[in-house]
Amino acid sequence: MQRTNLTLYFLAQVIFVSGSVLIVTLGGIVGSDMAPHPSLATLPLSLMVVGTALATVPAALLMQRIGRRSGFASGAVLAVCGALLAVLGLEINSFALFTAAVGLIGATLAFSAQFRFAAAESVVPEKAGWAISIILLGSIGGAIIGPELATRSPEWIRDQPYQGALLAMTGLYALAVGLLLLTRNPAPTNDGEGPEGGRSLLETAVQPAFIVAVLAGVVGQGVMIFIMTATPISMHVVDGHSIDDTARVIQAHVVAMYLPSLASAPLIQRFGAYKLMTAGAAILSATVAVGLAGHQLMHYWWALVLLGVGWNFLFVGGTTALVAAYRPAEKFRAQALNDFSIFGVSAVASLMAGALLHGFGWSVVLLSTLPALALMLAAVAYVSTRSRPATV
Repeated sequence: MQRTNLTLYFLAQVIFVSGSVLIVTLGGIVGSDMAPHPSLATLPLSLMVVGTALATVPAALLMQRIGRRSGFASGAVLAVCGALLAVLGLEINSFALFTAAVGLIGATLAFSAQFRFAAAESVVPEKAGWAISIILLGSIGGAIIGPELATRSPEWIRDQPYQGALLAMTGLYALAVGLLLLTRNPAPTNDGEGPEGGRSLLETAVQPAFIVAVLAGVVGQGVMIFIMTATPISMHVVDGHSIDDTARVIQAHVVAMYLPSLASAPLIQRFGAYKLMTAGAAILSATVAVGLAGHQLMHYWWALVLLGVGWNFLFVGGTTALVAAYRPAEKFRAQALNDFSIFGVSAVASLMAGALLHGFGWSVVLLSTLPALALMLAAVAYVSTRSRPATV
């Protein structure tokens, strides 16, 4: 069961990341063409993250009730519907419908975000870091497929240059439905059951280890979404780089987000999750420095690559520490709180990115991330000096 589950979750991760990368690549550009005001260009991307945030708790509770397999398949069905609505939005030139469709696709990402937890549950606790890393590695396929669809689709339907890409994603999401129905997970359990019992959510959430694990996800994902959302507009709309160059930068960024997963698990085993989180925050700070150095293609490329690596170290380190911070009977509530915190902050970050870029420029977007990174470094330093469990 372990190997089968990991393989199926890996393939499903490829598909869902392909869809999200496609939307990230095209969302701001389509928004710039269709939005009634330039400051609303990133609204589709923002609502994608808002949709994810709003769906995190319902997704976790649904899977608690009906199980991982049926819950994941339901999320894939919603993704099919969202992609078809986006196609219709482009067909009738409706910014509102396209934005709503992207929001629905975002809601399905709340389901796919749980692939990493389901993978960790499919192996022994000592292998949780490896299982999480394997699932994240599947995203590299999405980093390749998503931008390829964005750059090739204009040739497919001349009158609607990006409609073909969304139609292709519809087919991939339909494939994901079938893949996820083949998974085999234990029957759903209720919080509060199990040999160790379940504490209240408050008792779980006030643990320093839990707080730092959640903060790693919040800061890593928030900073990443904030900068990544603004990048296509800054590159293509403001600085005049081609759509092909813009897509390649996003592609390199997404590869850099997930390729370090090959090293993340061994690094955690050797140095611990806290040191990996510290390295992640430091690398994200280097992103700001490189981005401030200029507006040429190389500056965007290196900044977004560093952004991806820094995110990976924070996200994998935080997720591994999180799994060790709650009991099995608490998993659904703890995971829901974690993901709601992550995607809630990311939603705010994505909403702010377009307006801040439009009003103040790329440099201010970059500099505004530094307080969050400083908080992350301080929090890890504080907790790591007081708590050194073997798992982190």
